[in-house]
Amino acid sequence: LNTHHGGSFYKFNKPEEAHRLVGRFEWIFTPKHAFWLNMAELDFSALSRQCLDRRIPTINTLRSEVEIWVDERQHQRVQLEWQFSIKTARTKFKRHYDKIRIN
Repeated sequence: LNTHHGGSFYKFNKPEEAHRLVGRFEWIFTPKHAFWLNMAELDFSALSRQCLDRRIPTINTLRSEVEIWVDERQHQRVQLEWQFSIKTARTKFKRHYDKIRIN
């Protein structure tokens, strides 16, 4: 199911039901190949390994633990080191550059 817009609901549901379902969501486009998304995934991975690697009994405890973890990372000024260089990008996207030059 394509989740970038509501059109997919109309493929699998009657128009009235599709319209009802589409109205339940706020559609926000987020690119799936983006630097910020990789950063978010890395942070969630760290959160999972460093903070959520055990059973947490209540939602309040979870909220508190995550807030403490976030505060500590901010205090330590944790930064991600992005290693996708221009050279790597040119190698990966070469086929796209060739298409652009042809047109």
